[in-house]
Amino acid sequence: MAVAGVPAANSTLALELSGIHKHFDAFHALKNIELTVHRGEFVCFLGPSGCGKTTLLRIIAGLEVQSAGTIRQGGRDISRLPPADRDYGIVFQSYALFPNLNVFENVSYGLVNRRAPKGDITKRVNELLKLVGLPDSGAKFPGQLSGGQQQRIALARAIATSPSLLLLDEPLSALDALERVRLRQEIRSLQQRLGITTIMVTHDQEEALSMADRIVVMNHGVIEQVGSPLDIYREPASPFVVDFVGKANVLEGKVISPGHLQIGSVTLACEQCVNVGHTVKAYLRPEDIVARPISDGDANVIEAKIDKIEFLGSYCLVRVSTDGLPTPLTVYLSLNFLAEQTLEQGSRLKLRILTERLRLFGA
Repeated sequence: MAVAGVPAANSTLALELSGIHKHFDAFHALKNIELTVHRGEFVCFLGPSGCGKTTLLRIIAGLEVQSAGTIRQGGRDISRLPPADRDYGIVFQSYALFPNLNVFENVSYGLVNRRAPKGDITKRVNELLKLVGLPDSGAKFPGQLSGGQQQRIALARAIATSPSLLLLDEPLSALDALERVRLRQEIRSLQQRLGITTIMVTHDQEEALSMADRIVVMNHGVIEQVGSPLDIYREPASPFVVDFVGKANVLEGKVISPGHLQIGSVTLACEQCVNVGHTVKAYLRPEDIVARPISDGDANVIEAKIDKIEFLGSYCLVRVSTDGLPTPLTVYLSLNFLAEQTLEQGSRLKLRILTERLRLFGA
């Protein structure tokens, strides 16, 4: 729904959200949301069901009205504008194609409403159908297409009017696993080619990590952390972020001296250990517990026994127990490594905990 005649802003900011609150009677769905999105950026709102991510997207689109706060798009205050006066295209989880219109008519819908010249409409629709890989589907109806094809058409319709902002509301969640992977790659490639600022809502951490320039992790109506996928994964700002994005081992221990952490009867070197005497929770990703290479003199080497091996294709999720740690650990080991070392349930092996990867939070 691009708006004609609106001058482009000089700012590199595509969107600014300031002090956004949303109440549904006594329920506080969003609490003081502050966020800026840069031009050409792909941002994912990531969080569990009910965290407020879809409500925030609908507020940006004008489909919901915030209880407080301002929204500026390209420097223009759109806080109280209706959806038709905002400059965006939107793709829904359910495709929302018009079943009584063929593909050509669906894609051209916004252009026709703008009274664009017929020749320009035909040229633009043909370009878009080629862009989304369905050049010969103009005469077909939505019911004749697969789910993935329908979502491609919905995407073409959303960008037909060349909006400055593309909103994606869980666009892949209704598709099967293979089609999801294929389409997320296509959406990201298309977004980069067009340079269109994009905000996508998802609860799928893999989608967010593989597609986004920045991820906005939300929980209970607040933003827990904003950062690049690598920052979110490697430098989580809270226990919730660690738990929600990826897998993590959680161990409770005590800082016994600067640089040393006691967990059960095991003492670990830990770069974050500063406040002596404090009880903490240590979070550790499965891939940060390694089986090789291990050398004499390495810190944080533990003896472990394999309790369970969960086969996941090229790698395995391996659950191990140790004599000193009170809780079992989950580690990733490659299928080749297990075969080379003839490891199976009940086997013993040495593991090394990477000192720099331990993340500590107050218990």
